[in-house]
Amino acid sequence: MAGPPEKMWLDNEAGPLLRPYSLTNGRTKPSATLSLQSLVRSTGRLAPDRVEPTHAKMLELCRVATSVAEVSAHLRQPAVVTKVLLSDLIDWGAITTRVPTEMPDREQLEALLHGLRQL
Repeated sequence: MAGPPEKMWLDNEAGPLLRPYSLTNGRTKPSATLSLQSLVRSTGRLAPDRVEPTHAKMLELCRVATSVAEVSAHLRQPAVVTKVLLSDLIDWGAITTRVPTEMPDREQLEALLHGLRQL
């Protein structure tokens, strides 16, 4: 007995064309230690046309120092997927990473939160 016909998904309704585990080849742990606040920047040692499209997009995003969180948002991928792929680029010498030296203190964050609540 046949079930109900499946709805056909078109364009953006289908979601990402590649599942996250496909992008990382099943890897779930990055080889480099990265936080969401870590800044990553392209070294220029690897041309974007020599890597897979997702890595190439990362290299383009990282022409200037960009946080891991921003890269993840631009790629519309979970943070762990982004960290695994960024780790590839670090291992290949294509990007460098550093932790921001100035982190906001609690008072600054509370003032920001208060301001956002006022909106």
